[in-house]
Amino acid sequence: MQVPLQITMQGMDHSDALETDIRNRAEKLERFHPKMMSCRVTVEQVRRHHQQGRHFTVRIAARVPGEEIAITRDHDEDIYVALRDAFDSARRRLEEAIREKRGEVKAHDVPQRGKVLRKVADEGFGFIGTADGRELYFSRENVVHPDFEQLEPGATVQFIEELAAEGPQAKRVSAGKHGA
Repeated sequence: MQVPLQITMQGMDHSDALETDIRNRAEKLERFHPKMMSCRVTVEQVRRHHQQGRHFTVRIAARVPGEEIAITRDHDEDIYVALRDAFDSARRRLEEAIREKRGEVKAHDVPQRGKVLRKVADEGFGFIGTADGRELYFSRENVVHPDFEQLEPGATVQFIEELAAEGPQAKRVSAGKHGA
């Protein structure tokens, strides 16, 4: 890290064991994302009524190139559980940041709407007309709802366009109410 790890304990006495645990977890986080520039960990014991037990809050602020990860976790009674949960959450957020940077985040397909133009029932395929005037092939296996046999020409359908070896095709075809 470019900036040394910063640990703050509020509302509680300093604990060497707690500090060692935080340092170990922060080292693992840094090994996971070697370009981490800084990490601040704040552990706070929130004062509560003496019969309600102890309540802990852990805040982690980690900076990596292009992003700051901020995590807050609360836990009654066990500070180590709060630490574990907070560092696990920080690791997951760093994983997301790494995947986004690599372009590995899956973009969800946007459903399109069209109309069934024709269907060749005995061969199990048909064609859907798109809003921009193209025709997309679909097969029996690509119909989700209703069954292929119940799908009629003229029916409004929702589908996902995918590129196949033969060209663009309609997949996950469904008819019915899809909203406006």
